[in-house]
Amino acid sequence: MGIFTRFRDIVSSNLNAILDRAEDPEKMVRMMIQEMEDTLIEVKSSCAGFMAEQKKIERALGQAQAEAGQWEAKARLAVSKGRDDLARAALAEKQRHAQHAERLGEQLAQARELVATTQADIAQLETKLADAREKQRLIVQRRAAAMNRYTAQSKMRQVDTSEAFAKFEAYENGIDRLEAEAGLVDSLRPKENLRAQFAELEHGEAIEQELESLKKQVRE
Repeated sequence: MGIFTRFRDIVSSNLNAILDRAEDPEKMVRMMIQEMEDTLIEVKSSCAGFMAEQKKIERALGQAQAEAGQWEAKARLAVSKGRDDLARAALAEKQRHAQHAERLGEQLAQARELVATTQADIAQLETKLADAREKQRLIVQRRAAAMNRYTAQSKMRQVDTSEAFAKFEAYENGIDRLEAEAGLVDSLRPKENLRAQFAELEHGEAIEQELESLKKQVRE
């Protein structure tokens, strides 16, 4: 593909449509920018060549015009000296250089038009490149913002999960404690009943002993 064909494709392309269809817009815009930068370098190089050719034609044109003027002056000199033969020869040279100057003038007009067109192409491409760079900046900015939101939301979810687990763990600990206390009460209850029964037996035996003692005292 020629440089100017690539240039026309780039300038006529719809960046938004291309990026909308791209699976990876950031990668796509980066590739497009690289292509534009490479093309811009080549177009500027071509423009520099056209400008150099224009300068060359301008110098050749000036020289041809100067030569034509010099031969006209020689023809005048020959006429003033009565040398028509030399005057004719001088005018022939003048005509030859004048025709060459005319052709150079046409070439110069074409060269100037080519330079102007190429400079306009460069301006268009630079505008397109600036647009692509701005889109790249926005894409990168949007991706960074999305990543920041994702990171923030992830942290929030982690915090919420941690708090939920902490509450659940505290709730479990509370249940464990209640169950332990209940178990302790249950384990203590039989022992307390047993002590009460033995105390009742001991108390009853003391009463019986005292009763027997009273009976003996009464009989005596």
